[in-house]
Amino acid sequence: MAVNSGDRSKHFPAIERKHGQPIQHWFDLLADHGDAKYDEQMALLREGHGFSQAHANAVVMTHRGSTTTRRFADPDSYFDSLNPVQAETARAIFAAIQKRVKGLELVTAWNQPMLRNESGYVFGLTAATAHLTLSPMSGAVMESFAGRLGGLKANKKTFIVPSDWKVDVALLQAIIEERISEIS
Repeated sequence: MAVNSGDRSKHFPAIERKHGQPIQHWFDLLADHGDAKYDEQMALLREGHGFSQAHANAVVMTHRGSTTTRRFADPDSYFDSLNPVQAETARAIFAAIQKRVKGLELVTAWNQPMLRNESGYVFGLTAATAHLTLSPMSGAVMESFAGRLGGLKANKKTFIVPSDWKVDVALLQAIIEERISEIS
């Protein structure tokens, strides 16, 4: 499974081919607009020069000093960014799953901690201000478990738990096992 490095400069050769100018030309163009806001810089490239969203974002964000889309090098750095209660709960969730379901690798994808196996992603977590959102990466799995969530708020592909959730290991194990069956 390929891992996206998040390196924005990987877009530069395609930008140079498509727009016929070296990348420095676009950085100079943005610099000529002084302290323009992000939205104004994006509009300049997209509307004024026909850039796609992805290419404009790569140029604008690099110009602004962000060379990568990755905010977290690994799951631990994600957990360390959370408040202590959320970090403890998130770590407990992943530890419980990995203890019960073998062969899962904890990685960072889409700037969030995720579990995957050789077939694909099976579970992810993201933190909000007052809760954690858990995802088995599947609408079918969520539909199957909607009645077993015990009052937790469920969405199409996710469910929400309190920041201090007492981890329901049996529920998580069953959800993960169904997701693995789905993608295997």
